[in-house]
Amino acid sequence: MKLCVSEACQGHGRCYTLAPQLLSSDDEGFVTIRAGDPVDVPDDLHDLAEEVEGTCPENAISLID
Repeated sequence: MKLCVSEACQGHGRCYTLAPQLLSSDDEGFVTIRAGDPVDVPDDLHDLAEEVEGTCPENAISLID
């Protein structure tokens, strides 16, 4: 599973606050992989990644297999 963040990211910070082991932010509050390459999600963090996907108010986060 991979986690992707689109350019729809508005820097609310819910995702990286919830899952700092998967995501971090830049100095402006945007997810550091915003519009970048997808990140691999370790098997033991799949449930967390799904929660992160559902928490984004902009629907900027998606998961792909």
